[in-house]
Amino acid sequence: MKKPKIETEEPPPRKVIRADKAPTNGYSLVVDGHFKSHHDTVEAAEEAGMALKNQFQMLQVQVYDAATKTRSMIEWPAPV
Repeated sequence: MKKPKIETEEPPPRKVIRADKAPTNGYSLVVDGHFKSHHDTVEAAEEAGMALKNQFQMLQVQVYDAATKTRSMIEWPAPV
């Protein structure tokens, strides 16, 4: 005997960010040529990029600025 399906409220739609399309606002991390995480400020993106670069030095990590459509490289070790 099948159990009746309990209907609940619909969850809010997820905010889907496609990895193959450039974002239109904010800042994103680009790891080895692929868009990964999205951030609201450049400081947050650089901090996430540096944390990733500290853990995996061989990766090519960049911060993509959607407003100017430019990329800036995360250098390791961090410049003093």
